[in-house]
Amino acid sequence: MFHQYKKCLSVSRTSLVVAFVAFLSACGQQAVESKPEAKSELPAAISTASLNIVTPVASCESLLEFDLTDIGGEDSKITSAEEETIEGRSSCVVQGTMAPTVGFKVTLPKASWTQRFMQLGCGGLCGMVNMNIGAADGCKAVESDEFVLASTDMGHSGMGGDFGQDPQKRIDFAYRGVHITALASKALIEEYYGQPAKYAYFNGCSDGGREALVEAQRYPEDFDGIIAGAPAMNFSVQNSFFHGWQARSNTGTDGNAILHAVDMPVLYNAAVAACDELDGLKDGIIAQPFQCDFDPQVTLCKEGDSENCLTQEKIDAAKKLYEGPKDPSTGKALTLGGPQPGSELSWVGVYVPRAGSEQIFSTMIADGAIKNLIYQQNPPSDYTLEDFQFTEHNFNNIRPLNGLYSGTNPDITAFRERGGKLLIWHGLQDPHISPVNTVTYYEAAKKVSSGDKDVSDFMQLYLFPGMYHCDGGTGPHDFDLVTPMMAWVEQGIKPEVIIASHDGTSGKQRRRPDEGKHGKGKPADQPGTMGSPDGRKAEVVDVAYVKRTLPVFPYPSVARYNGQGDWHIAENYTKTEGPVMPAYPWAGEAFFNTGSQLDCTINEDKLDCEQIAE
Repeated sequence: MFHQYKKCLSVSRTSLVVAFVAFLSACGQQAVESKPEAKSELPAAISTASLNIVTPVASCESLLEFDLTDIGGEDSKITSAEEETIEGRSSCVVQGTMAPTVGFKVTLPKASWTQRFMQLGCGGLCGMVNMNIGAADGCKAVESDEFVLASTDMGHSGMGGDFGQDPQKRIDFAYRGVHITALASKALIEEYYGQPAKYAYFNGCSDGGREALVEAQRYPEDFDGIIAGAPAMNFSVQNSFFHGWQARSNTGTDGNAILHAVDMPVLYNAAVAACDELDGLKDGIIAQPFQCDFDPQVTLCKEGDSENCLTQEKIDAAKKLYEGPKDPSTGKALTLGGPQPGSELSWVGVYVPRAGSEQIFSTMIADGAIKNLIYQQNPPSDYTLEDFQFTEHNFNNIRPLNGLYSGTNPDITAFRERGGKLLIWHGLQDPHISPVNTVTYYEAAKKVSSGDKDVSDFMQLYLFPGMYHCDGGTGPHDFDLVTPMMAWVEQGIKPEVIIASHDGTSGKQRRRPDEGKHGKGKPADQPGTMGSPDGRKAEVVDVAYVKRTLPVFPYPSVARYNGQGDWHIAENYTKTEGPVMPAYPWAGEAFFNTGSQLDCTINEDKLDCEQIAE
């Protein structure tokens, strides 16, 4: 959840033929017997509508005087408006604050604007203005600087959760900050260019994915097309019961981690051995993790063994991480799914510490949420994760404010009726947010919108095998969703398939929280770099880091290798109906019902919330 991303692979890659890479994959794929090449069933490359370039009618400096009062309230103002030139392209960069403390930034191209606006989501608990564009690899409109771009810090500075001590900042983070940034950006566009944007898009992952769904649910008029990646829609549960449990479950009685980075290849290789071929292809990727029945007990060290196996204590910890918390009395699940088999390498830094460190993301995010955000009344200042109870009783304590932050309202009929288009996507091996949440939401929205009938006229879900959280992974994780979204919104061309790629290296695996797409420093979690406090070093991880392309079809359809030609090439796969994810009974099922969101105001320095009418 901690970072936004900037990734891309143009859909035009459907027409490319990638050179044969290897007859053997790193995980032991046998050489494919020579057969006649199968004819590709993939659609042709997508072309977007050509819109005229519109140039400014006002100076950049004049935007300093633009009045934001009607949008953000008294004391809202533009703080700077300056021309910037990067790589020969000039833009007017506007920054401002809307009352009380919602910071935002808008970049308006001076000579390349094609009447499109895209707002970008934030990640984690935000607290910064993120201008990185995700899910747009090779998108020509992005590369040509054709969009006005905007983003917001959502009302506070810094990634910590202490902003939750201020009830207004909770509201601004939950939904208001993104909405008023959209309004302000559109107003500035009209002022600068003398006309409104023709099309408006939202693009976000992680909390940005939550923001994307909240926009479709609460403000269906804001955007024409919305891209929601790995959405943290189940915010209160995700940042307390999920991450809190992951942190606690991997902590021993001595206060130190039980599982370490060096242990992850053992779990990963065992999981892949158990479930790799469920999709009919041995390629080192678990493409159908929902059907994977993996028992980590198979990794138990036998007498005399100490390498490439785990102790019972470590196996027990792993089982807890997979299974998630349950009420000790009733056995009811308190989270909606856990990390899927095949995701183990991505646990490092999230709930398994890196070599030489005991710090993990799960502790940081859960600590901020339970102290500052999820309860109606924040607990005492000395309250810690050790005090947090994994019980249904405590789960009920977070229910009252869940609807403030959540993006789980399945009723998006207003967005559909105005012609809005929604692309939801998720990496199947995401360690931060289980894809079970996303599939559950898709099914709920589908039922509300069409009674379980086809909703592909306005909503599609794509699940990427082997992909981690928003970026990276052992499977293909570079792709372009912006181009097909533009074609869908502007020309009515519904997406049929997304082509994802992997460059064949481990250098793009999940990064540290302070690294962006082009972040500097040593890439995290490369094979051979995992260690533990006892000095053990992992062997080079036997991972299928192979150069390949893969077609990803709208859920529940999946890609299946046709048995002819090179399995590294997308053209040698066909579309087939995949297995439907089984239902996951849990304590928060009502969160995915209509009418579950709250509209909140401030009354005597406290939140005053009402359920939004259905």
